[in-house]
Amino acid sequence: MKTEGTYDVQAIRAQFPILSRKVKGKDLVYLDNAATAQKPLAVIDALVHYYSHYNANIHRGLHTLADEATAAYEASRTAVKDFVGASSPDEIIFTKGTTDSINLVAHSWGKSFLQEGDEIIITSLEHHANIVPWQMIAAEKKAILRVIPIDDNGILDMEAFKAMLGAKTKFVSVIHVSNALGIINPVEEIIELAHQHNALVLVDGAQSSVHLDIDVQTLGCDFYAFSGHKIYGPTGVGVLYGRKDLLESMPPYQGGGEMIKEVRFEHTTYNELPFKFEAGTPNIADVIALKAGIDFINNIGKAVIRKHEEMLLEYATAQLKDIAGLRIIGDVKNKVSVISFVIDGVHPQDLAILLDNQGVAVRTGHHCAQPLMHRLGIVGTTRASFAAYNTLEEIDVLTQALNKSLKMLL
Repeated sequence: MKTEGTYDVQAIRAQFPILSRKVKGKDLVYLDNAATAQKPLAVIDALVHYYSHYNANIHRGLHTLADEATAAYEASRTAVKDFVGASSPDEIIFTKGTTDSINLVAHSWGKSFLQEGDEIIITSLEHHANIVPWQMIAAEKKAILRVIPIDDNGILDMEAFKAMLGAKTKFVSVIHVSNALGIINPVEEIIELAHQHNALVLVDGAQSSVHLDIDVQTLGCDFYAFSGHKIYGPTGVGVLYGRKDLLESMPPYQGGGEMIKEVRFEHTTYNELPFKFEAGTPNIADVIALKAGIDFINNIGKAVIRKHEEMLLEYATAQLKDIAGLRIIGDVKNKVSVISFVIDGVHPQDLAILLDNQGVAVRTGHHCAQPLMHRLGIVGTTRASFAAYNTLEEIDVLTQALNKSLKMLL
């Protein structure tokens, strides 16, 4: 068995209180990180500290607590700007999550700029969050939604994409990393090709933001969306990066306090970026704690974490391939630390229950990617996904638990 070298995974694990708990009398083996990552003490402490020491509304108060809360909130915006390589904090909009970010663009930009007959392009790999909003706006505006096909391994057909592009193409919205399969899409090429046809591009970074180095200016994307809970931060907070000129051209997504400059019954003028898109009292505590999640990643280093996760992926892939009847879906080289698999004669839900009885948490089902499962001819998969705190020993536990479960099911 491989060793983990100088990577001090036990020191990292010690920062996550939940990893010490038991499930069904067994040590928890948490392998559902693509759904949500666990939270380090720094994130938990940031939440507690806000509510215990300076709980106040932001931007509008003139007292000490309001000043402190505002400073911490805006420090998170700056941290996010640096995390994704934006040129200005004004390009960072705080939302509820990736889904909310995509809906913001679809409904604000889409309602303003799409016309009948215009075309929106997505891929066969998309999460429902990057399908349904575009279906909704396409139906409203009488636009056309087109889908880039994939091969049997989940690889995008880029020749088909090139053939789709034309004068009617106005928007391309593409998942950076498949949440169901872990496959990394060639977003740089997609962006370059789309821009040649004057189409805008949104990148769904829900899965890529935690694993890959992200620089939105280098990528050249027009929008980039991700969720805090995928990067060791809290739930209920997300980010939309948008090019400043585009965000300035878009109308507010919601109306209320904070997003206004002046309100009269006859007419209302809207606030400047980024506040134009942050109506009402925001999720202050979780936005503040998001910075602690980013700091956790930065303190270790994405490249260091990625190397550890690649080792876990390689080891787990070899271990699982030794199990009779198990087939990895999306078994390609260019992927992140996600393994999605099916086993002949075994329903994923049955397998998940038996694994949970042994303390192993995985995700089963269609992974909010029903069109992808339909294309692959399967009802769903079992998905194991790895993070900074997972170990080789946990993969051994997964393998043993799978073998034990299969003896009961087959």
